[in-house]
Amino acid sequence: MAVCTVYTTQSLHSTCSISTPSKTQLGFNQKKQILFYNSGKRVTNRGITTVPWVIRCLGDTIVIGLAADSGCGKSTFMRRLTSVFGGAAEPPKGGNPDSNTLISDTTTVICLDDYHSLDRTGRKEKGVTALDPRANNFDLMYEQVKALKEGKAVDKPIYNHVSGLLDPPELIKPPKILVIEGLHPMFDQRVRDLLDFSIYLDISNEVKFAWKIQRDMAERGHSLESIKASIEARKPDFEAFIDPQKQYADAVIEVLPTQLIPSDNEGKILRVRLIMKEGVKYFSPVYLFDEGSTISWIPCGRKLTCSYPGIKFTYGPESYFGHEVSVVEMDGQFDRLDELIYVESHLSNLSSKFYGEVTQQLLKHAEFPGSNNGTGLFQTIVGLKIRDLFEQLTASKAAARLEATKA
Repeated sequence: MAVCTVYTTQSLHSTCSISTPSKTQLGFNQKKQILFYNSGKRVTNRGITTVPWVIRCLGDTIVIGLAADSGCGKSTFMRRLTSVFGGAAEPPKGGNPDSNTLISDTTTVICLDDYHSLDRTGRKEKGVTALDPRANNFDLMYEQVKALKEGKAVDKPIYNHVSGLLDPPELIKPPKILVIEGLHPMFDQRVRDLLDFSIYLDISNEVKFAWKIQRDMAERGHSLESIKASIEARKPDFEAFIDPQKQYADAVIEVLPTQLIPSDNEGKILRVRLIMKEGVKYFSPVYLFDEGSTISWIPCGRKLTCSYPGIKFTYGPESYFGHEVSVVEMDGQFDRLDELIYVESHLSNLSSKFYGEVTQQLLKHAEFPGSNNGTGLFQTIVGLKIRDLFEQLTASKAAARLEATKA
């Protein structure tokens, strides 16, 4: 992709770049004035030429918020999201090996744990958990997210999950898409107002306990007793400060025990609901068969292999914290991911680029947790919707600047 800096007329009020489908990085400064119009024509002192270029200006960063409690699948969701945009998400090169930041070609993912104002020892001394707002610096969070959204680099702090200490800061440059994920992306109204789209992962207590045991015992070496004690200690603060954020989310992925097996306590089969708020700009809720209808569908049969207890989908309108929402629900799990395309063909408004893209993404990351059930399916769909929202927002801003040149 060829890129150059453009010094525009004052009506644009920013420094922009123009890009065209090319593998060469030019990186030069264009010193003459350039005006852009909706017709796609570029006006220079050499005359008029037609160019398929895209305008991008500083301050075009799109901000996505992802809220969830610890151990609720945020990391897996981030990997699915960055995969949709292409490029591997990796820690900053040459930086702190314990950095929580992930950077890809298009996205930068910031963990909001980095805005803890107290380290692990400090929280113990004051008797607060990381969920308590008093243990977090919301002023700095707001200032830095706002700066990145405006196209300014920041020196972001680092919370070291290994040592429990606050490490020296790292330089974060404004990306095309900034994802802030953690406990509090929608807690502070100032930060919430900066979000272009927000997601909440709502995991039931039964499922959360099973997931946290798997992660903290297998990956972090914690004992079962310490995990149970941690969950109980966090519960009051979770209910007070984290869970209420879901009322502000544009999309909620709710994970519950199955209803296909009576009195199931194992948590291996999941019932997952994708709750999508109506009326969100640049976001059209996904629907099953017929938009606005109430649908119950058991797809098992000749085109979808289902072992016990099977798979059931439902869809319909609901009310959620006083908001009109559309809900698609999946209970059960897929035996063969390649057959998911049968289900995908009955879902509309997926924002996919081609037939079968959802199935392709799930097959690509079949080893990710939840790929065979509704968590992987709905995380992937939300990723596609965020890509579509990004493209619409970017096009809208570019169109507004083009119109400004005519004034």
